[in-house]
Amino acid sequence: MALELPDLPYAYDALGPYMSKETLEFHHDKHHMAYVTNGNNLLKDSPLAGKSLEEICKKAYADKTAGLVNNVGQHYNHLHFWNWMNPNGGGKSLPGALQKAVDSDLGGYDKMREDFINAGTTQFGSGWAWLAVKDGKLAVMKTPNGENPLMHGAHPILGCDVWEHSYYIDYRNARPKYLEAFIDSLVNWKYVEKMYAEATK
Repeated sequence: MALELPDLPYAYDALGPYMSKETLEFHHDKHHMAYVTNGNNLLKDSPLAGKSLEEICKKAYADKTAGLVNNVGQHYNHLHFWNWMNPNGGGKSLPGALQKAVDSDLGGYDKMREDFINAGTTQFGSGWAWLAVKDGKLAVMKTPNGENPLMHGAHPILGCDVWEHSYYIDYRNARPKYLEAFIDSLVNWKYVEKMYAEATK
């Protein structure tokens, strides 16, 4: 199974003013493409080549295969990242089952929002902030570099890329402002709900 770069599910300028056309062109066309190219090169001679992305992520991490962790991990992360955003996204109006879980597991929307932004802000260097299902409950997580919750025994349902290439053109060094814009104005809660349903069935 060769890794492939998908088209964005919206136009390059669709996420403005929160994420610019220039950022998406660089992030999708250059950075994500590099993970696809490097990942395919690394998988060529690997016994993991025929496995699913989820299996590759878990096994590469367990085997400490750093190249696959970072490149296939980043490919998996970005496949979902593009879908975790949409025009006119964000806001406090979460689908029912997801809202219930946020209330019971994370102390409500405002607390979840604060903890998610804090996770992304305090992730030193490159990495991701996450909402994930771990042991049947929602959790806020953060991971370095290309790692994701799959590698840590959890199922990601929302992730925000805090590598500088994700926000520096639009926000310079103001990572918290980027995280606020992401959760307030970009998150595609329907896609989060879909991944939540898959993680809890």
